Amino acid sequence: MELQITDVAFGGKGVARANGKAVFVPYVIDGEIVSANITRERKKFLEAELESIVTPSPHRVEPRCPYFGRCGGCVYQHIDYEHQLALKWRQVKETLRRIGGLKEPPMRPFIPSPVEYEYRNRITVHVRDGVIGFFWRESNKLLDIERCPIALNEVNRQLAELRASRPRDGHYTLRASASPRVFRQANDAVAAAMLDLVDRLLGSATGMLIDAYCGAGFFSKRLRGRFGKVIGIDWDQHAIASAREDANENELYIAADVEAELGARLRSIASASGEGNNAVIVDPPGTGLSKTILETLMEYQPTQLIYVSCNPATLARDLATLKQSFRIDSITPLDMFPQTAEIEAAADLHA
Repeated sequence: MELQITDVAFGGKGVARANGKAVFVPYVIDGEIVSANITRERKKFLEAELESIVTPSPHRVEPRCPYFGRCGGCVYQHIDYEHQLALKWRQVKETLRRIGGLKEPPMRPFIPSPVEYEYRNRITVHVRDGVIGFFWRESNKLLDIERCPIALNEVNRQLAELRASRPRDGHYTLRASASPRVFRQANDAVAAAMLDLVDRLLGSATGMLIDAYCGAGFFSKRLRGRFGKVIGIDWDQHAIASAREDANENELYIAADVEAELGARLRSIASASGEGNNAVIVDPPGTGLSKTILETLMEYQPTQLIYVSCNPATLARDLATLKQSFRIDSITPLDMFPQTAEIEAAADLHA
C-alpha cells in the first residue's frame, strides 16, 4: 500500500496510518510518500517493509555503509545529519511528555557529534561458524562484516586482523586503545562534551559530590578539584580499582551495591551540617534507577541532582517520580551514536 510518513518514532521506524491503525516502516523519513508491504498485523498497529520511495524527502542521502538495511546497528544513514538531530530531539521531547508527564519539557539544544562516521572507539563482533560480524536486523543470524564505517580506523584494523586469524566462535571486543578494560563512552569527542556540560550544570556546587555508577571516575576525575569531598560508587571492582590508582586525598571510591551505598551516604550527609551545596550524579544503565534509589533521592534530597541517561524512556519514567521532589531545570540531549537510534541525555534537577 501507499503510505504518507508523518513522523519517525524513537528506535528509527517511520510512522504512517492505514485502516485506522499506526503503521511502522523502517528506513523512511517524515514527509515521504512510500510504497510498503504489510508484514505483521498487531492489535493496535501494523508493521511493514519498505518497497519503494514514491516521493523522497530532501533530507534523504546515500548511506555510506554497504551493509545498511541488513545490519542491526545503524538506522539513520539514509538521513542527513542535521535532520537526524532534529528527529532525535523531537523523540526525546515527546517521550518526556508521554511517559514523564512533562507538558513542556525544558529542552536544551542537541549537542552533536563533531564527526558523523568513524567515531566509535570500540565495537563488539561475534564469530559463529566462520562468519565474523554483527547481527542482522531483528534477527540472531550473523552478517559477515569486513569494515564498520562508524568505527575508528584503528578498530577496523583490529577487525581485519581478527578476520585474518580465523578466530574461534565467541564475542570479541575491539578497542582503539589499550586502556584498562572498564566501561568508557564509545565516542570520545561527545564524551568530552558531556564532561563540559556536567561541569557547567554543577555551577557553584562545592560541598560533597556523590558519583553513582561512577565507573573508573569519568565525572569524578574532572570535578574533584571543585568539591571538598568526592565519593564514587560502582559495583564493578575493576573500575573502582582503576579509579583508586590516581585518587587525590579528597576522593573515595567504593566497590559496592549502588542502591545500598548511595542510601547510606545520603543519610550521613543529611545528618551532618555545614557541608555546602551537595550534588549527586547518577549515570545508570538503560534500565534506569530502581524504586529504592528514587525513594532515597527524594527522602534525602541533595542540593542538585544530575541524571545522565542512555534511555529516554526510563529517564522520562524516573523524572515523572523525581519531579515530585525536585525542580527539573533542563534536559540536554547528546548524540553519542550518530546514524543509530541511541540517544544520551543529561537532566539537571534541583531540590
